[in-house]
Amino acid sequence: MKINTFFAMPAVVLATQFSWAQAPAKSQEKLNPIVESFVNEANNNSQLENMAYELLDGIGPRLVGTPEMLAANEWTAKTLRSWGVDANLQQFGTWKGWQRGITHVDMVYPRVKSLSATQLAWSPATKKAIEAEVVVLPKVSSKAEFDQWLPSVKGKMVLIAQYQKIGRSDDQIKEFATPELYEKLKAEKEQASKDFRDYVKNIGYDNNTLPEALEKAGAAGIAISNWTGIMGANRIFGAKTSKIPMIDIDVEDYGMLYRMAEKGAKPKIKLEAQSKILPEAKSFNTIGMIKGKEKPNEYVILSAHLDSWDGAQGATDNGTGTLTMLETIRILKKYYPNNKRTIVIGLWGSEEQGLNGSRGFVADNPEIMKGTQAVFNQDNGTGRVVNIGGQGFLKSYDYIGKWLNAVPKNVRDNIKTDFPGMPGGGGSDHASFVAAGVPGFSLSSLNWGYFGYTWHTTKDTYDKIVFDELKNNVILTATLAYMASEDLEFTSRERRVMPQDEKGEVVKWPEAKQPRRDSKDYK
Repeated sequence: MKINTFFAMPAVVLATQFSWAQAPAKSQEKLNPIVESFVNEANNNSQLENMAYELLDGIGPRLVGTPEMLAANEWTAKTLRSWGVDANLQQFGTWKGWQRGITHVDMVYPRVKSLSATQLAWSPATKKAIEAEVVVLPKVSSKAEFDQWLPSVKGKMVLIAQYQKIGRSDDQIKEFATPELYEKLKAEKEQASKDFRDYVKNIGYDNNTLPEALEKAGAAGIAISNWTGIMGANRIFGAKTSKIPMIDIDVEDYGMLYRMAEKGAKPKIKLEAQSKILPEAKSFNTIGMIKGKEKPNEYVILSAHLDSWDGAQGATDNGTGTLTMLETIRILKKYYPNNKRTIVIGLWGSEEQGLNGSRGFVADNPEIMKGTQAVFNQDNGTGRVVNIGGQGFLKSYDYIGKWLNAVPKNVRDNIKTDFPGMPGGGGSDHASFVAAGVPGFSLSSLNWGYFGYTWHTTKDTYDKIVFDELKNNVILTATLAYMASEDLEFTSRERRVMPQDEKGEVVKWPEAKQPRRDSKDYK
């Protein structure tokens, strides 16, 4: 069996082989001496693991509005200053203040079992542990029937997520089932999802209004299971309640409670969810600058968002991007003392609520935007960078292609390019710059299970980082930033002719949007 073969190989052998595969090729490749110094420093004196420990283990998740987010801002600024980089916190807004406490959930009837669960971000706390019967949504087909049922939830814990009959990943089912069984199970799952969507539509509510209605009807609490489809991983977003706790329960325990409630066993759980509602908190970006020696009013920007959701440590979203940009500017400061253009590192806040930090920076710094040579953004996990697109800038190949030629071959050969490409309309912070007509480029990484396993989940933890991949990305980013700073020409901002969509209409360039400056009306 494959699993036995894997564990039979000593870990030290695996580590040695992997490190060898990631090490710089011993070839006759002649690198620019400064680029060669980047490579040596990244591979032989990396600070990535030390910084990861301080940021991820020491501070932890960095939800906007929490003391931990402020601690991360202050730590990154202090770290930058320790390298001789001018750094400060730039406020772009405020957010509702909150701090997570413990979540403890037990089934206490018809038997005793501790459950795997956590409260959602900004969830109200329980003043003391509450004990309540668990109920599921009724089998009704109209809003009138549902509203007639609503009063019965008073004092109950209501499960409102879709029940998952099978808690195995699609990949595992495909690997082991016969083709006929796989197609059968796939069809059943698709039908169950459609049935649940239709049910919610028929009762006249949505993800926001249903929790509000249950809360108003006197429910003791609300539970969901936002399962990713990967065993053990649930996504943690924000609560939709203002007075009662809202929690997420792992798919295995959620399914057990659901079956018991549906079968009439009347399961009861005991829930303690501690958290603190705090005063309105200021929202900051951490900004560091190394002033340019020849063209101080032109800028190369290293970009990553510092905030995260808080179901785990925010390691790959976006601890890895943050660490990459910190290590990059450390190396640039050390080995590129005569930078022609000003090098900026922007570690953005509140990206998860709509690119608010980077949009705030774009809106608040028009002079920097006018002089920005390029923005390099990284925000999709621990993998080595494998894609760079031109983001719709017509002549992006002329300069990105030239800069990439200076990147070591073993790094460069991993990367596919797309020029002029299409402008990013959202998803990460490069889009804030692109929408404003500023050349912002996403350094897009190899997946490493990012979207299924770690993105916004309970499993986005330190151990999911592959540091050799980050070293690869540091070398790439430092080289691109160096080349962009040294380039004799200012980058062209000419936009491509936009194509037509399937309706025959010309696709529009993304519109520059104002940041959300506070959490009022945020859902």
